[in-house]
Amino acid sequence: MQKFDEMLARVSGPGVIGFEGGPGPDVRPHYAAYARWLTQQTGGSMRARREEAEMIFRRVGITFAVYGAKDEDGAGTERLIPFDLIPRIIPAHEWRQLEKGLVQRVTALNRFLHDVYHEQEILKAGLIPADQVLGNAQFRQEMMGVYTPHRVYSHIAGVDIVRAANAQGEGEYYVLEDNLRVPSGVSYMLEDRRMMMRLFPELFSQHRVAPVMHYPDLLLETLRASAQPGAPDPTVVVLTPGMYNSAYFEHAFLAQQMGVELVEGQDLFVKDRYVYMRTTRGPRRVDVIYRRIDDDFLDPSVFRATSTLGCHGLVDAYAAGNVTICNAIGTGVADDKSIYPYVPQMIEFYLGEKPILNNVPTYMGRKPEDLAYILAHLPELVVKEVHGAGGYGMLVGPAATKQEIEDFRRVLQANPGGYIAQPTLSLSSCPTYVEAGIAPRHIDLRPFVLSGKQVQMVPGGLTRVALKEGSLVVNSSQGGGTKDTWILEE
Repeated sequence: MQKFDEMLARVSGPGVIGFEGGPGPDVRPHYAAYARWLTQQTGGSMRARREEAEMIFRRVGITFAVYGAKDEDGAGTERLIPFDLIPRIIPAHEWRQLEKGLVQRVTALNRFLHDVYHEQEILKAGLIPADQVLGNAQFRQEMMGVYTPHRVYSHIAGVDIVRAANAQGEGEYYVLEDNLRVPSGVSYMLEDRRMMMRLFPELFSQHRVAPVMHYPDLLLETLRASAQPGAPDPTVVVLTPGMYNSAYFEHAFLAQQMGVELVEGQDLFVKDRYVYMRTTRGPRRVDVIYRRIDDDFLDPSVFRATSTLGCHGLVDAYAAGNVTICNAIGTGVADDKSIYPYVPQMIEFYLGEKPILNNVPTYMGRKPEDLAYILAHLPELVVKEVHGAGGYGMLVGPAATKQEIEDFRRVLQANPGGYIAQPTLSLSSCPTYVEAGIAPRHIDLRPFVLSGKQVQMVPGGLTRVALKEGSLVVNSSQGGGTKDTWILEE
């Protein structure tokens, strides 16, 4: 049978960052042992393992719902997120720098959130235009002056990181996006690791891979530490919109792994400004809600009146200091793409430090000079909606047709403040097992940063991979898959 070394030879190249290339001079040192192992595998054995992984994932129910997609009977569809057998490997020294940068960034973002809902010093200093914050659709007036334990607002942050060539042609990590509201994907990080350990146990005896399976313990520790004063033994629940939500598997998985109750809005009620859940033994007070519901649906008495997903009176109980909501209401004002360009200034303003992780250079449509540049360079840029998510509402200039560019130009001119633009980065790629064998595919990384009494994380995160050749869009809703992420211990 054809050995993988023949396939690997086709993906090597000096411009590839990561394994991120085939055997030989393009293999980075921390991939060398894995590359040697991989060249000894046959296509048949790898296909058999991939089929086993798909069977197990389907049996366990690790799927996601695709909104708007229908099967032949008109019912909503659920799909497996494709799992790639080839891990993404990061050496210890790179992870240490990444971790420092993530702690710094999330700390500054939480300081910013506390500031804008209290003293607003950064707005008074003129570092961020006040209208971009106070007029932002994600700014919640109801949060003004509300106390949050440890001044933490985003207890669970998912920060999207890409590795790309810098001006010197060297690989460097950049922050592409901050997800501070209800970031998802950590269950896939854990299940990918579990699957790799099942399929390839010998690899974990040959490599010192840092563990990630203790994430649920850290999450529960973070949530309990976020309880309001006066709750010495806090009761934690996971609030889900229900089984039809695209991330329901993750909600149920995390609740089960933490040993806490998974609840829906109808399971909760507020009495005397305290939150209770209904149980077979009567009402039980709730101290911490790990919510997986957007702000608008949390409390129909304050936000969307037609919502059946939340709980009447929840915001009042929250403002009274009788329950903690993780992540806090109003965190979206800090991860809006129109605020993203100002994060380096936040780090310097609140921490007095230079950013460890750089932003991707960003042009803002609301600035006339930036808009002129964007319109003149649309074929070269990636343009995104400031409120967009999931890979929707964006233009990837180099991959777009002339007609798509012109159509997008009209949309942009009609609402320039609703968009930002970034250069198309030479994103790192990683060997990926596709139908034709092994081929390079672009990747990103979403580490999950937990903030309670301290900021901590497991080593690694969710590596997402764009399975379509040449694609830069890694989102599962756009056909992306996932990989296990190995942080090598020294």
